[in-house]
Amino acid sequence: MRTRLRFAVAIAIAMLTTGYARSASNQDNIPVPPPNPFKTAAPASNPSKSAAPAPNPSETATPAPNPSETATPAPNPSETAAPAPNQDRTAAGFWQEVDDEGQVGGWFFFTERNGLYDGRLVKMFKRPGEQQLIDTCQKCVGDQKDAPMLGLTIVKGMKRNGNKYGGGSILDPRDGTVYHAQTELSPDGQELSVRGYLGIPLLGQTQVWTRLPDDVMAPADIPDESFAPAPTQE
Repeated sequence: MRTRLRFAVAIAIAMLTTGYARSASNQDNIPVPPPNPFKTAAPASNPSKSAAPAPNPSETATPAPNPSETATPAPNPSETAAPAPNQDRTAAGFWQEVDDEGQVGGWFFFTERNGLYDGRLVKMFKRPGEQQLIDTCQKCVGDQKDAPMLGLTIVKGMKRNGNKYGGGSILDPRDGTVYHAQTELSPDGQELSVRGYLGIPLLGQTQVWTRLPDDVMAPADIPDESFAPAPTQE
């Protein structure tokens, strides 16, 4: 009895084992359906959503500078250029007197005082045939009598009217004669026409003096204005 029972159990176990094996084998042979691309495939990325948008040149590009706003304006020559030499020149300064024969007679230094221009002799030159220079104005009168020649005021009281000067006088120290005077400055400021006359300007003589550099004489070497010596006390 027990033997039959054991045999039946063994058969049952064998049948169970065989059934499980077949079941497993059948599961292995069941074809796996292919994946549904519409359900399992990852959706393709949308370039319009994921890709970085291309920069808009009108928004990101640096705008070209506007020449009318950023360019430095060209300087106005009338405002920045240095003034032309002598454009505001007056008769003030150094002048060289040359006679009709081309001989240099002297240097004169013109200054402005109270709106009037005076010119004094600051350097003398010997003329051909002269043994020595005259030291004092022996023929002069008034406060210039016997005054030293260097520093002697020759042109006095000239009033300016543009490039022309008039209303003054000019002294000839050789004989003490005082003439009416007119002067005119050339447009470039380099020449001074000096005319002395008696009576009317037509009856006179004109010399053209030339301008000398402003540093032709050191300030310390310019003779002071000379006057008649003080009277001696007895």
